[in-house]
Amino acid sequence: MSFSHRSLLLVRTYHRTYSSYIKMGKNNKKGPSEDCLLLPAYPGHTSAPIVDTHTHLVSTFAAYKQKYKGGKYENVYDFVRGLYQGKKVTALVDVWCEAPVQRVWREIADSAVAEDRTRKWGELEYWFVMGVHPHEARLYTDAVEKDILEAMAHPRNVGWGEIGLDYHYDNSPRDLQRDVFTRQLRHAVRLSKPITVHTREADEDTERILKAEVPAEHKIHVHCFTDAPDFAQRLLDHFTNLYIGITGVITFSSNENTSNLVRQMFAQSPAAPRIVLETDAPYMVPANIYGSLSVIKGRLPLCHTAMIPWTAEFVAEIAGKEWDVERVLELGRANAHRVYGV
Repeated sequence: MSFSHRSLLLVRTYHRTYSSYIKMGKNNKKGPSEDCLLLPAYPGHTSAPIVDTHTHLVSTFAAYKQKYKGGKYENVYDFVRGLYQGKKVTALVDVWCEAPVQRVWREIADSAVAEDRTRKWGELEYWFVMGVHPHEARLYTDAVEKDILEAMAHPRNVGWGEIGLDYHYDNSPRDLQRDVFTRQLRHAVRLSKPITVHTREADEDTERILKAEVPAEHKIHVHCFTDAPDFAQRLLDHFTNLYIGITGVITFSSNENTSNLVRQMFAQSPAAPRIVLETDAPYMVPANIYGSLSVIKGRLPLCHTAMIPWTAEFVAEIAGKEWDVERVLELGRANAHRVYGV
């Protein structure tokens, strides 16, 4: 079975929000052409590298194939090279967070250390984290855990995640979410692995469990933060190596929390706020991107890593006159190195 066919099958096993996204793509018969995904260079972006600290590569490629069934990219490697070449994308952290663990992770991770790595990936550095998302906590087993522990030994693994609590959807019982979150945290701490945290409308329990299980100096990436800024501040105050993940959701008019938090962080630490940049692709197309894509009719069907400069633009506008896109991208790269070593 070819990789591209396998990756389309894999998306069926992803958690409900992924499945909903793909169904939406199937039903979206109209909209921008495939060529619209090949973005122009961001105006003024010259040298700063783009590092995406949180993307779901297989599901992004699957969303692409569902939308563009006759699309020109046959596999995930073609997709990455085709969309990112010449866009200063230097590294990404791929997230595997489904249960059971999908075996194709090894093929992709191995390709990033193989002799022909450049042929498949170009100049991009591929890294990954693995864990079980709170949506899938009900599927966590000893066998799943064994597979994750095996992945932790791979040279391209840089962390355990995304894991945490989600009381918005409650796709798994809350008590089970808490148990599985705690169990995974203990392994990550034991292995000294950075932790990628998903938390939504679960402030009190997330804070309590993290403080009980994780040393204050441990490396933590709170992914796609959208909850109250004071919750984030308490985490930042306690955990000295905790960073807040900023996605395109910061540009959404329906979300003020992320903007308020970023404004607060830059005010408190104007030289080096603890943020990292991410996409959470295939989600979170930055809303401000359409100003640069005036020829597009409709909305882009998926997000991808080359869109990060538009998120950086929004952050720069909040940060103040001393900040521009280049400087925000460089901050994202530096902080990604501090968290994940990428």
